[in-house]
Amino acid sequence: MAEIKWDVRRGAEIYGGVYDARLKRWISTGKIKSAEVLVWRSGLSGWRKPEELEELTPFFKRWERYQLRKIRRRPERGVVPVRKKIKDILIIEDEKDLCEILSDILNHKGYNVAVANTKREGIASLKKQHPQLVFLDLKLPDGDGMKLLPKIKKASPRTTMNVISAYGSNEVREEAKKRGVYSFIDKPFTERQILRSIR
Repeated sequence: MAEIKWDVRRGAEIYGGVYDARLKRWISTGKIKSAEVLVWRSGLSGWRKPEELEELTPFFKRWERYQLRKIRRRPERGVVPVRKKIKDILIIEDEKDLCEILSDILNHKGYNVAVANTKREGIASLKKQHPQLVFLDLKLPDGDGMKLLPKIKKASPRTTMNVISAYGSNEVREEAKKRGVYSFIDKPFTERQILRSIR
């Protein structure tokens, strides 16, 4: 069976006998756009817009989808994605040895680190310094760290929250995520995991 041929007219310019596959490729790749040309073949009543024909509209849609994907991938000109520069960090953790080790690591890397060992100390410290990042343990001597998450957000809305915990079940992780936690780090953790979560 012979392949279908189309007559394609753009203004005064006529491409005679364009094969079906080539026409569809031109539409799919944007060489022919909506409302730019008219087409005709046997079986049609005169010249028609190709985007009005059921057999050709999917190829216009394919081009549109391709264009949308390109726009989503490409940042606007002159707009650089903002990365938060982390400088001040607060650790809310009741294990003093762990706080000391973590503070040493982060101080050595050039971060300003404050430490709180209870929920109460954590909130007081947040109100004073508004750190860019909090490392929060979920088991604290004066209560559940999970209940502290909304209070952190209220006291310091721009602070990023990372949880460090030995109790990282899927349910706990999901709950933490719902409450605005950026990263969940299981104990015991490595220096690399902590630094990666900051980056």
